[in-house]
Amino acid sequence: MPYAKGKDGTMLYYKDWGQGDPVVLLHGWPLTGDTFDDLAIKLVDAGKRCIIPDRRGFGRSDQPWTGYDYDTFADDVAAILEEADINQPVALVGFSMGGGEVARFLSKQGKGRVSAAVLASSVVPKVAQSDDWPDGVPQSKLDQITAEMKTDRAGFLKTFLHQFYGWGVLSRPVSEGVIDAGFHQAIQAGARPTYAAAEAWAMTDFRPDLPAFEGVPTLILHGTSDQNVPIEGTGRKVAEALPHATLIEYDGSPHGIFETDKERFCRDVTEFLTRETRGTSADTSASAIPLNS
Repeated sequence: MPYAKGKDGTMLYYKDWGQGDPVVLLHGWPLTGDTFDDLAIKLVDAGKRCIIPDRRGFGRSDQPWTGYDYDTFADDVAAILEEADINQPVALVGFSMGGGEVARFLSKQGKGRVSAAVLASSVVPKVAQSDDWPDGVPQSKLDQITAEMKTDRAGFLKTFLHQFYGWGVLSRPVSEGVIDAGFHQAIQAGARPTYAAAEAWAMTDFRPDLPAFEGVPTLILHGTSDQNVPIEGTGRKVAEALPHATLIEYDGSPHGIFETDKERFCRDVTEFLTRETRGTSADTSASAIPLNS
């Protein structure tokens, strides 16, 4: 299994599937890169090379005590690209908290490193409510999530995943098997990474990162009934800030659109990346783009 080493020595697991234009798939909290297996198969079939990491603290990656901030997450992506010997621009697909990694990687590495960006149910530009961000999630709700996690992490994750997939008495858009698979992924993470990563996605303000998207083809996908990361304070705000971006709203869909709307999600991402990144895997050895440290 391929691993890369982060700046602090953390071993970072990733899958490397296919050949062609490189695409990095960045998963959400509290899951793993396995989130993207179905999408990755479609992308490989379309001629893409997919790099699919498990974020530090999650899945098969190491679980260090520190490093659960977006600067470090972006550096981890850079370390994986270096290990995978990818020097040309990459497309970045970020789901939920993974959208923050897309934004921070862009602002740290520069748009020359990125061929296209996809933000799916993303936490960008800001989750937490504040005086200058009234459409965010109230701090009282975020505090409640933290308290429930620390009281009964396994029980919280079970309940969380039902909301994540919009699963209720009258609506069951995914099977129990999908929820069980999500729980299996989530419980692999350590308690410390789970809590610290949640604080990172809830409290990080990505508004200063948005200018880095200028000129980068960007697709925004978001469910209108997302209760975890409401579209009003995230997807629609990004679309307002980035006039060149394309926003596709999934009417009535919850947070986990990669499962609840799997066929449409895979089609939207694959068509966008096929159109926007064709030919980026051409030989760039004469003008390889260095990764910023």
